[in-house]
Amino acid sequence: MNKVTGLMVVGGIYLLAALAGWATVAVVGSGAHPIEAFFYADVVGTVVVFAGSMVLSNSSVYDPYWSVAPPLIAGAWTLSAVDGVAVRQVLVLVLLLAWGVRLTANWAVGWGGPRHEDWRYVQIREQTHGRLPWWLVTFTGIHMMPTLAVYLALLSAWPALAGSRPIGWLDGLAAVVMLGAIALETIADLQLRRFARDPGNAGRTVDIGLWRRSRHPNYLGEIGVWWGLWLFGLAADPSWWWTIVGPIAMVVLFVGVSIPLMEKRSLARRPDYPVYQRDVPMLIPFVK
Repeated sequence: MNKVTGLMVVGGIYLLAALAGWATVAVVGSGAHPIEAFFYADVVGTVVVFAGSMVLSNSSVYDPYWSVAPPLIAGAWTLSAVDGVAVRQVLVLVLLLAWGVRLTANWAVGWGGPRHEDWRYVQIREQTHGRLPWWLVTFTGIHMMPTLAVYLALLSAWPALAGSRPIGWLDGLAAVVMLGAIALETIADLQLRRFARDPGNAGRTVDIGLWRRSRHPNYLGEIGVWWGLWLFGLAADPSWWWTIVGPIAMVVLFVGVSIPLMEKRSLARRPDYPVYQRDVPMLIPFVK
């Protein structure tokens, strides 16, 4: 199976996941709050994608779920909202869609096909072999845990889409933060891809552009997206301030899990990484 066919198969799996999610919402009925109904739908959709990844023996099938599900859920929440300020709704939906499309496209470009599995999953598979069933490891750690983390971070989208407070300066700040974060991710990924394409950079650490100021500018952008979304929710309904647990969870996920894994791998693969690690801040420019 080549890459194009593989992408079509993955697209089919996601279509089934979406249909299963909508069926779940229909079964739950109108008595449930949209947050509750679509939480169940999100879990069911994740189970469908998990089944597809097991059939293909490739947990990377789940990777685009991170960026595909939130815009769909936010769109459904907008249709479910009784109130809501149209301008804010449009801003949130457009920015979430732009983020989702860009991140999904970035995955599709970088994915090598059905036989290409993210190195982190390969590493986890090797480390847990013989100790735990792989289906349990991938279901809990690779599929369900990120789904729950993203849903937690997405909670602030509900007040942003359903809140009735007039649009104000905090919405403007939220839009700037979210748009700037998307731009940061985009530029960082383009610079990384351009650096990697140069044969002369084989074995070297990327140290151009944004990567001169931060060792993980793409992760910094991803974290910024969720903080921007929280600001939208805060602007729409301050009583939902507690949804700050979402972006905080994202910080913990990236700083506590993703970045240490990348750092360990880079130290093992790139002789120049210790110097780069010493000279360039981990995440926030000029903050070591």
